[in-house]
Amino acid sequence: MPTLFQMLESAISPVSVRTWDSLTEFQQAQLSRSLIHPDQVAWVSPSTVEELSAIVSCAHRNQWQILPCGHATKLHWGGVIDSVALVVSTEKLDRLIEHAEGDLTVTAEAGISFAELQSIVGKAGQFCAIDPIFSDRATLGGVIATADSGSLRHRYNSVRDMLLGITFVRSDGEIVKAGGRVVKNVAGYDLMKLFTGSYGTLGILTQATVRVYPIPAVSRSITLSGGLDSLEQATQTLLSSALTPVSVNLLSESISSALELPKSSSLLVRFQSIAESVEQQIARLTEVGKALNLTISEPADSDVWQRLTNQINSSVQSDSIVCKIGVKPTEAVSVLNQITALLPAAEVLIHAGSGIGRLSLSEARSTQLLEVRSICEATGGYLSVLQASIEFKQQLEVWGYSGNALGFMQRIKSQFDPQNLLSPHRFVGGI
Repeated sequence: MPTLFQMLESAISPVSVRTWDSLTEFQQAQLSRSLIHPDQVAWVSPSTVEELSAIVSCAHRNQWQILPCGHATKLHWGGVIDSVALVVSTEKLDRLIEHAEGDLTVTAEAGISFAELQSIVGKAGQFCAIDPIFSDRATLGGVIATADSGSLRHRYNSVRDMLLGITFVRSDGEIVKAGGRVVKNVAGYDLMKLFTGSYGTLGILTQATVRVYPIPAVSRSITLSGGLDSLEQATQTLLSSALTPVSVNLLSESISSALELPKSSSLLVRFQSIAESVEQQIARLTEVGKALNLTISEPADSDVWQRLTNQINSSVQSDSIVCKIGVKPTEAVSVLNQITALLPAAEVLIHAGSGIGRLSLSEARSTQLLEVRSICEATGGYLSVLQASIEFKQQLEVWGYSGNALGFMQRIKSQFDPQNLLSPHRFVGGI
């Protein structure tokens, strides 16, 4: 009887099928953070969509479970997986399909690095309005699969709002397309909405079309630092005003200190537009800060955001516990205060407009995270554990979902992947 490797090699080049010993140190590390039995998998990297389809068809016939990924930067996010037969990487599906400058869209294969995509559209004076973790290594497909929007969501909304079309391979190997290139085309919107943040449980993304925007003429940032009561007033004044920042982040004292800002909680705000508009908006927010006796500074724009990116990336690269939180925006400052009172060393960043944020801890007990989860849930929010050791994740339900849509999500999963072959147990409710 043919072995797994023999069957795979009939569908794909033998050099694209790898075992544990031939993986890079990074790939081994990511698998060890994702799977209870990481050394029992085969890693395959198809070079074409047709090869990917053949691999998934083969897996479907043989009931092999699959863990899809791009460059594996977020492979360890989500629930603990016992084992899978295959890790299927889209790292070789990295081609630009079309950059329609006039339509402000770009279409590329899912394995293209986000940094490469930004470089391509940047040559035309455009950019993708997403700033994900590990933007230098993350793939387009991975950003969509994990809904990793970043700080720019304040002005440009989330990843799913950028997504105009997708192509994916179903769990049975069939290739499916949804949506289109032109912004006005809304066909398949619900399908694209489902795939954003689905963690590879519904299909393997192979191609995506996303919106792009003209690069703003001027970009400047301002920080307001001081007492939480004053920060809360400043935040609410800003959000209810006619000012149009692209990013509004509440930062805990630990992050502020790492960015060489005053040693207190801070509000980091970025404006991008024509020079006159940015100047006026900076002046207006400065007036608000002065009236509340907050410390105001205007750090070098690109420098402060690069330092923030580095700080976030360093937490995710380490063995830190990393959580995604969501809170009622009007309660964001209060939640920040409660979390840091409970866990003073916690690095907390909350996007003030949406209430979505990130919590990083070098160490914590599961009971402490459950307390933080209760704080978030009291505002109608949530806490999901993205990154932690397998042993830690086994001590609690990582997603912490308490809504009433689990039955709907399970029905969607059964329609797209009835045999539960894709990313098994990685998503909410063990989906």
